[in-house]
Amino acid sequence: MTRFAAAALLLLSLPALAAEPLAPPGAPAGRFPMPDRPVAEIVAPQWAHERQRDKADEVGQVARLMRIAPGETVADIGAGSGYYVFRLSPRVGPAGRILAQDITPDYLADLERRVSEAGLANVTVVRGEAHDPRLPPGSVDAAVLVHMYHEIAQPFGLLWNLAAAMKPGGRVGIVDADAIPSRHGTPPKLLRCELAAVGFREVSMTRLKGGVGYLAVFEAPAPERRPEPEAIRPCRDAATRETR
Repeated sequence: MTRFAAAALLLLSLPALAAEPLAPPGAPAGRFPMPDRPVAEIVAPQWAHERQRDKADEVGQVARLMRIAPGETVADIGAGSGYYVFRLSPRVGPAGRILAQDITPDYLADLERRVSEAGLANVTVVRGEAHDPRLPPGSVDAAVLVHMYHEIAQPFGLLWNLAAAMKPGGRVGIVDADAIPSRHGTPPKLLRCELAAVGFREVSMTRLKGGVGYLAVFEAPAPERRPEPEAIRPCRDAATRETR
């Protein structure tokens, strides 16, 4: 075991500490094409009021559809205020782990404080990069990207590097609105195309109840089955063009 791998395993076994990456850098952003769509600005650590989302049982719907179970390791990519973190922590239980990943320093600091105050021993706060979640290889059963996919400046790099962190058959769930990226959503057709371009296989697409968007679930490709970054071709954002 390498020194870095041993350190990553130690971090995974501890409550939230000063947010650091859990793995060495993956493929750099410059190897991937830019998406053919606008990238929405990160404007807030959460998408909507918690009361509204709780009333719709948003996390419960997503967890059931993704079959998130006790003992699993779940990565919340773009965890923000930790809305999913605090609700998934009891679902995976003491034998499971939540990796609360983000790239915004203020969000990470606030999330670390709240996790520590709540005494969530199965949560680790992780600092990633915009194109790379910096998670240990083969460590994640399920990953959620909630109302933030349209904010990813380098989606092909993030997905390609995320795939390496997933266990065989790992599930990736994307929650978003059916709207153009500049209006803080991702049209399902565009989402399907971008995920397929990196080798992800669509499992399901479900309209969530309560007006909280859709959930698209994909199976991550094995690392050796990913296309070379230079071979990835961006998907045409027809929906944005049609609104002009």
